[in-house]
Amino acid sequence: MDIMNIINPILSIGGLGLVFGAGLGFAGKVFAVEEDPKIGEISSVLPGANCGGCGFPGCGGCATAIAEGKAPVNACPVGGSAVASKIAEIMGVVVEESEPTAAFVKCGGNCDTAKNKYEYFGMDDCVFASQLAGGGSKGCSYGCLGLGSCVKACPFDAIRIENGIAVVDSEKCTSCGKCVATCPKHIIEILPVNKKVKVQCSSKDAGKAVLQNCTVGCIACKICEKTCKFDAIHVIDNIAVIDYSKCKNCGMCANKCPKGVITGKRPTPPAQPKVDVAKPAEAPQETKAE
Repeated sequence: MDIMNIINPILSIGGLGLVFGAGLGFAGKVFAVEEDPKIGEISSVLPGANCGGCGFPGCGGCATAIAEGKAPVNACPVGGSAVASKIAEIMGVVVEESEPTAAFVKCGGNCDTAKNKYEYFGMDDCVFASQLAGGGSKGCSYGCLGLGSCVKACPFDAIRIENGIAVVDSEKCTSCGKCVATCPKHIIEILPVNKKVKVQCSSKDAGKAVLQNCTVGCIACKICEKTCKFDAIHVIDNIAVIDYSKCKNCGMCANKCPKGVITGKRPTPPAQPKVDVAKPAEAPQETKAE
């Protein structure tokens, strides 16, 4: 057996490998795209949650968008103001202070206050249950199904199911929007944390239909609208809607709401005891001497 029959193919393949390797190396240098060094710096200060709450594909996508000026320095909802300040330093700009926000579930119809059309024994998945007749087992077709799809979607353990409805822990919530995107009823919204006045209902049914299914639903009575002195709340499509650019957080609408749909009630000051003011004694009349 001629040894060269083995060596020649090896040398040929090795030679081709060297040629192709050199070609790829040359092409890599010629067609290389230089990356903005700011992208790496921004990536290093981002939390690395890759939650997608910024609207970009992970933290790498967010860093690229910020460096290219396609996203603000406070685009990361998880990092908050601390991360935004660091990114602002990298970008050489001044960060605009933004009001803290958190997810809010616009439904108060729990197991005690809301009726069901039937008993549900299916998968613990709101998306699946919403495909059933009537949009799920709940009497109100707009109400929280309470099966925890939002809980599974939240990467920060900021949402839980209590007595049949989802409840958000605003201290843990980063406003990433995962629960908002997951909810098939679209009843979760990102709202300002400091605004305590919120409408805990999403039903657009008429008042009579609401009363048949839930004791704490908005009946579109417009008492809140008439009470507000700042034109900050209006009933639209049978549901109260708050304009937070006008809302003063006074809580008067919450205090007047007959169904307790609006959160943020202000405590009623205790009644002041009546104080009897004694009338001054009448001065004795002087008698004239005769």
